[in-house]
Amino acid sequence: MNNIILSTTETVPGKEIVEIKGIARGSTVRARNIGRDITAVFKAIVGGEVDEYTKLQADAREEALQRMTKDAEALGADAVVGIRITTSMVMGGAAEIAAYGTAVTLS
Repeated sequence: MNNIILSTTETVPGKEIVEIKGIARGSTVRARNIGRDITAVFKAIVGGEVDEYTKLQADAREEALQRMTKDAEALGADAVVGIRITTSMVMGGAAEIAAYGTAVTLS
């Protein structure tokens, strides 16, 4: 993610979009595991954040963003604007995290 500018807004301040390269996308599917589930049950009893699932989600988001960035690089983009991240259940205990946006070149 070194050379590509990532933005959730539709523009990049101080830059002009000169070409739209297409949609850049990246996704990953992650599943829970029994070790995390056992720990989560104990957390549910006492209350509080389930750190194991928070880390799982954060890692999945990062992987989806990295894959989206590689897709943008392959399209020849300088930036990805209008980035969105979605989550959807694939099956019980597994979810897809997708990141997508518009790959563009800047002046």
